[in-house]
Amino acid sequence: MSLRLSLLVSSVAVALALSACTSTAPLKPAPARPPAITPSVVKPVPAKPAAPDASDVQAPTFVPVSFAALPGWGRDDVRAAWPAFMASCGVLVKRPDWKEPCTIARQVNADSDQAIRQFFEAFFVPNQIVAADGASSGLVTGYYEPLLHGARKRGGPYQTPLYKVPDDLVSVDLSSVYPELKNMRLRGKLVGKKVVPYATRAEIERAPAMAGKELMWVDDEVEAFFLQVQGSGRVQLTDTQETVRLAYADQNGHPYQSIGRYLVDKGELTMSQASAQGIKAWIAGHPTRKDELFNANPSYVFFKEERLPDPKVGPKGALGVPLTPQRSVAIDSRYVPLGVPVFLSTTQANSDIPMQRLVMAQDTGGAIRGPIRVDYFFGFGAEAAENAGRMKQSGMVWVLLPKQPH
Repeated sequence: MSLRLSLLVSSVAVALALSACTSTAPLKPAPARPPAITPSVVKPVPAKPAAPDASDVQAPTFVPVSFAALPGWGRDDVRAAWPAFMASCGVLVKRPDWKEPCTIARQVNADSDQAIRQFFEAFFVPNQIVAADGASSGLVTGYYEPLLHGARKRGGPYQTPLYKVPDDLVSVDLSSVYPELKNMRLRGKLVGKKVVPYATRAEIERAPAMAGKELMWVDDEVEAFFLQVQGSGRVQLTDTQETVRLAYADQNGHPYQSIGRYLVDKGELTMSQASAQGIKAWIAGHPTRKDELFNANPSYVFFKEERLPDPKVGPKGALGVPLTPQRSVAIDSRYVPLGVPVFLSTTQANSDIPMQRLVMAQDTGGAIRGPIRVDYFFGFGAEAAENAGRMKQSGMVWVLLPKQPH
C-alpha cells in the first residue's frame, strides 16, 4: 500500500470501524468511454470535449474548490447516493485514476453518512464547471420511466407501434477513421455504395418497409412519443398479462428537436407553459395538429425488450448500469466524464426550495447538450412523471474527480 493510500485510509478508519465493511460486486461495463478529465489542483483547467462540435466554440473551465464551498454538502444524506456511486465504480475501477478510490470504496460502511462523506473528502476534488462565456449556472430538467399499456398484437385500442431497430439502419463509428471524433457515430442507410441519411420521423411513420418491425402496440400515440423522449419505459401487456421494459436500442441519426420549443416559437405556448403537462394539454386542445407537432422533431428512437425481474431496479443508462431514482443524472459526456460523481445545486421542480445533493453522471440524452446541462432522473411512477414534467430549473454543477498523486 502506498504512503498516500495509507494516510488516506487512516483518515477514515474511525468512521469505517463503526460497523462491518460492505462491498459491491462490479457490474457489466458499458462500451469504452472518453477518459476522465483531470483538473489541476492549483489553477483552473480547460475541459476538452471528447468530440468536436461546430456549435461549441470554446470549452468550459473546471475550477477546483473545497468541499466546504459546495452549497448544502454537509446537509445531504450521502448514503442515498452510495449505491449509485458503487454502480459507477463497477465500470470506472478499470481506469488507472479510479482504481484506488473505487477499490477502497468497497471497505466503506454504506450505512455511515460520516464514513461516506470522509471517503469523498479524502479521495476527491470538487471542480465547478464554468462555461466559456463565464456562466456558472445552466438548465436542469427531469426525466422518468413511463408506464404504457399495450399488446403484442395489433387490435382494439392498441394501434400505435413501437419499433425495433430496422435491418437497413447503418451505424458507423467515425473514430475508427478519425480518432478525434471519438464517441461520434454516423447513422444512415446504404443506397448503392453511399451512406445517405436515414428516414425522418414523418417518413418512418408512413414507411411500408417498417411493417413487421413492431415490437408491440400501445394505446396512446402521445405517450408513445414521450416514451421516445424519455428513452426507456415499461409496457403493461394486456394480452399476456406481463409488464416488460423497453430500453433504448438505437436512433435514426437525426438531431433531437424540442416540440416545446416549437410551440413557443409558434407563439402557441410561453416558456413557462412548455412543460410536458402543458404540451399534452395543448395536444388535447389541437388534435388535428398532433402530427405537425410530432414531426417537428425528426429524431426517432428504436427500442429493445428487456425482462423486468425487479420492478424496483431502474433502467440502464449510457454507462451500462441501472439508474438510481433521484441520484442518477444525464449529462453531455463531451464535457462531463460519464460515471463520475456530480454535486448538483438547484431547486425542486417548479419551486424555489433548494435541492442540493450528490448524484452520478450515468446517462446521456439527445437533448442534453452543453457543459452545464443536467437531466435529473426522478424514477418510475405518477409522482416521478409529475416532477419530471415540471422540472425546468437553473442549477450549478461541480464534478468530483480523483485526487492526483503528488
